[in-house]
Amino acid sequence: MRQLIVNTFVTLDGVMQAPGGPEEDPSGGFAHGGWSAGYRDEGMMASMGELMARPFDLLLGRRTDEIFAAHWPHVDDPFAEALNRATKHVASTTLTRLGWESSVLIEGDVPAAVAALKAGEGPDLQVHGSAGLIQALLPHGQFVPENRDVTPPR
Repeated sequence: MRQLIVNTFVTLDGVMQAPGGPEEDPSGGFAHGGWSAGYRDEGMMASMGELMARPFDLLLGRRTDEIFAAHWPHVDDPFAEALNRATKHVASTTLTRLGWESSVLIEGDVPAAVAALKAGEGPDLQVHGSAGLIQALLPHGQFVPENRDVTPPR
């Protein structure tokens, strides 16, 4: 059985956003994009390096997939190779095709599709960001909670 691992950057008051810049996701009028970049440190990078060093597939929501697909295939970054190599399982009710190499569209009953992915063979499934997808899966018992806060106290 594959594990479902969620990797997110979230504030105590529930703001979840990647460490990109202010323009990355201004949806809902959010004007503080890129807030987590200032918290990048050796501990966080070591944790991310450990997570990205193992084989994995990605499980993404539509918005995260669109952000990742517009960025990762076009950069020379330590994590780009692993993300581009991974099979991307993308949950969407609006997309009909995906542009990022090795992407598979999940349509219909997403919790059932994720349960089938978990029960199948393959590497662990990593969810990066994808707040809407996480919220859709939580009521279906797809996650085993584990908090790995890598930010040192200030």
